[in-house]
Amino acid sequence: MRVLDSHLHLWDPSRLDYEWLAGPLARRYATEELAQAAVDGVERAAAIFVQAECVERQFLDEVRWVAETAAATGVVGIVAGARLDRGEQTAVHLSALTALDGVVGVRHNLQDEPDGTARSDAFRDGAAALAAHGLRFDACVRAHQLPDVSDLAAAVPALPIVLDHLGKPAIGTASDPLRPSGVWLSDMTDLAVHPQVSVKLSGLPAEAGGSWSPAQVIPFLDAAAEAFGSDRLLWGSDWPVSAVTGTAHEYRPESRDLWARTVADWAVERGLDVDAIFWDNAARFYGVA
Repeated sequence: MRVLDSHLHLWDPSRLDYEWLAGPLARRYATEELAQAAVDGVERAAAIFVQAECVERQFLDEVRWVAETAAATGVVGIVAGARLDRGEQTAVHLSALTALDGVVGVRHNLQDEPDGTARSDAFRDGAAALAAHGLRFDACVRAHQLPDVSDLAAAVPALPIVLDHLGKPAIGTASDPLRPSGVWLSDMTDLAVHPQVSVKLSGLPAEAGGSWSPAQVIPFLDAAAEAFGSDRLLWGSDWPVSAVTGTAHEYRPESRDLWARTVADWAVERGLDVDAIFWDNAARFYGVA
């Protein structure tokens, strides 16, 4: 099996500043740690790095640091940090990003922004500039913000968008699972109408607080496949965030392999194209080999 991990984080608090890190995540996760969290039995492995929310003034430094590690970590594309609602400052930042090696997209992390941020004229202008640079947008939102992503897709149809973590639906825990809500299902269907939008099968372990089971997540995977079709599904590990598991909230490197096996087994059982979900779709979306 080939694995192009569409959602990998790396960070090193000795190199960059991260205000959000806490608990088992508040340490270095880079080359050596990733090697210990490899997916078993993979004949070819690569990854898309997604910005890890270092402080904004270091967004360009983060790209440079990740590029330094790319040969060792298998990173073939970088989704950089950016603010899309800053007018001329956004334009200057995007120009600087396009001059750096490996940048294939950006993420303006919307999950903690006020609702409607992506509907503002300033944000739409930044999104249009992003499309003009030939870059993609990672939409990291909470479930109630999904309509904002649909609105953005309609307003800027030239911008390829990928929804991170299936829009972070409420899934409960392994002992107290939740079924997909009607609102989330409807919003996912509305978003899938836009052909330039894909979705990452990622992040659900973190949404369960690390307490999850394959049976619990399968209804959400089924819903994503029904809405988007197998050619717009991208597997992502959300490592190391989704590798913090259990009631003790411990980091467990084997969690990355477990998530990969869960999604692969589901895809085989549903008769879906495993190679597309684990490689081809991400390679096509991000424009990497």
